[in-house]
Amino acid sequence: MDRRLTPFSGRIGHISLRSILADTPLTEGEPARVTASLTALLSAPQGAIDRQLIYGDAVTIIDRRDGYTFVMAEKDGYCGWVSATDLGASEQPDHRVISPATHLYPEPRVQAPPKMALFLNARVRVIGESGSWAETPEGFIPKSHLAACGDHAPDPVAVAESLLHAPYLWGGNSAAGVDCSGLVQLAFHAAGLACPGDSDLQQSLGTELAPGTAPQRGDLLFWRGHVALMTSPERLIHANGYTMSVAYEPLAAATQRISTHYGGEIIARRRPDAVSLAL
Repeated sequence: MDRRLTPFSGRIGHISLRSILADTPLTEGEPARVTASLTALLSAPQGAIDRQLIYGDAVTIIDRRDGYTFVMAEKDGYCGWVSATDLGASEQPDHRVISPATHLYPEPRVQAPPKMALFLNARVRVIGESGSWAETPEGFIPKSHLAACGDHAPDPVAVAESLLHAPYLWGGNSAAGVDCSGLVQLAFHAAGLACPGDSDLQQSLGTELAPGTAPQRGDLLFWRGHVALMTSPERLIHANGYTMSVAYEPLAAATQRISTHYGGEIIARRRPDAVSLAL
């Protein structure tokens, strides 16, 4: 079983595992949501970061230990440990952040000191309006930075391009810091398309391109441990440790550089299908 996708904390499992964990305590879990701007999804309490979850992400709580909570993320099934203080009561969001970043304000006034930053795909519940502001139970957000949850971006590549120059961060899932697979997942989720969290898992998306097929905008290219999104047949965009940012790079230059300095060739070329994501 893949630890990342298996809702088992080591002592308690989700009821979906009943057929393979017959002698283990199981639970239906407790619904919750992320209430921090960002929270690290860890491999163990105080362990290494696997990914990040963002404000409003829905999770199922499976276990608790030493101030950490073992959860399964609704959006992609990714499992891990988060700080218990970064979770709150579940609620049904109706809007999501569509700008790379915005702020949550205590009142509808630009001069007010913001309560926290919110990032692309953060989900909120709007309960009212005040001029150009949307009101949520936690505060106010510029209406222009929000869209209804079912109003998806038409082009995931354009979403990725909106994060150009964002800093590279291992496991990152926001404009504050993002890695290669985080960029792809952010872009696909903004477009309402299902997408796993890590590059090896993303190789399951769509169909493999036949040898000799020219890549097109929206195709995914994979190296071992890395993924990039094609913006055209000759150019890609990726979050990468070479520039430490989200950057464009000619396909030929990226292929040669990675092969020369990292000893890796392209291992997969995928054309994603339009598989909807219920977010």
